[in-house]
Order: sequence, then C-alpha cells, then structure tokens
Amino acid sequence: MKRVRIFISALLLFGLSSCAELMQVVSTTMADAPLSNTEIIAGLKQALSVGTDSTVARVSKVDGYYKDQLIRILLPPEAEVITKNISRIPGGDKLVEDVILRINRAAEDAAREAGPIFLGSITSMSISDGLSILKGGDNAATLYLKNSTSDQLFQLYQPKIRASLDKKLVANVSTTESWNKLTGEWNKVANSTLGQLAGLTPVNIRLDEYLTGKALDGLFLKIAEQEKLIRTDPVARVTELLKRVFGANV
Repeated sequence: MKRVRIFISALLLFGLSSCAELMQVVSTTMADAPLSNTEIIAGLKQALSVGTDSTVARVSKVDGYYKDQLIRILLPPEAEVITKNISRIPGGDKLVEDVILRINRAAEDAAREAGPIFLGSITSMSISDGLSILKGGDNAATLYLKNSTSDQLFQLYQPKIRASLDKKLVANVSTTESWNKLTGEWNKVANSTLGQLAGLTPVNIRLDEYLTGKALDGLFLKIAEQEKLIRTDPVARVTELLKRVFGANV
C-alpha cells in the first residue's frame, strides 16, 4: 500500500512538471509564431489610438501649445515685417505678445475636438496599409494618418479653429479682434506714402487657415514622437498586443 502511494505521488509530480513544461513550450511557441494580419492591424490601430489620445490630452491643456517650443505657434511668416519694425507701431510689443498668446490658446481649445477625427481615420486602416506601416520608418503610421486624413481634418478642424478665434478671451477680446487690430495698425503704416517709399508690405492672411495648418502640424509632430517611442522603447508598449506586434518588428 505504501509503495502504491509513493508511485501515485511520483506520477502526480511528473504530471505537474510536464504540464508546466508544456505551458512554457506553448507560451514560447505562441510568442515566436508569425504575426497574423489581424494582429498587425489591431496592434497598429492600438498604437495610433494610444499616440493620438496622449497627444490630444497633452496639447489641449492650458499651455499645451504655448509653452512647448516645438509646436508653439508664432505669427505667420507674412507678419515678419511687423516684428522687425515693431517700434513703428505704438504699443506694438504688447500687441504681438497678446496675439501669440491668444493664437496658442485657440489651438489648445480646438485640439479637444481632434480625437474623434483621428479615430475615424484609424478605424479605416486596411491590411495592406498595416503591412506597409509595420515595415516602414519610425513615423510610417503617422504619415499614413496624415496622408489619409489631412484634407478631411482641415475641413472639419477649421470651423472649430475659427470659433476658437472668435471666443472672447483675455480682457473680453477675441484672437480675431487682436489680429485685426495688429495687422490694421501695421497696414496703415505700410500703405502710407512713407511706408510705400520705405518698401513696407501690407500683411494680408487668413488667420484661421494659417492656424489650422499649424495646429495640425503640431498634432502630427507629437503623434510621430509617440509612434517612435512605441517602436523603439519596449517600456512604451503598454499592452501585450503592442509588445507582440512591435517586439517582433525590432
């Protein structure tokens, strides 16, 4: 009877050991198995979702644009004549700084609406898109997102930017009003006889179009940073799917 119990115990131990070894083999085999198209697409969509969500949250907060030197929006290039000749406009320095602040506040406000737009693009990714992105550069997914949605994003984003520009912000003055005052003062000088003799050029630009473009550029720049991080830093792969898809592509 004692020998029987010893035999059963040994059999159980052998079974448990074999089971553990089997699970380890299965786990290793699954990890080494080729990625399916479904996994690739799901992983890339998840990566873009993580990247866009993080970016939108970051740039839409107060000073998200204004205090980030990489995406801080300055006056359009066409307004360079203003900043170079600011002393010719009474109170010009303050006017310029007020406009810059309001421009960035408008971008931060509008960025809150970017999430659903990006989500629509992410969900439409095809298998061929996914395979190309997986083997592409550090910003391949971001380029796909930009190339496939830029026109739609601009059309959908511009009205929100315009609405942000028209909001009353500091001292109950909107960004549009500040910009119009700034350029209006400058154009008076530029259009005067003395201004024409000095070769000054009036500034005529659609601020909402310029700001929309700069705001989207900032978003894509930050998304590209997140994508590169996921591709190159294992710590940034916060889910098992991301670890499997991007870990296999290292």
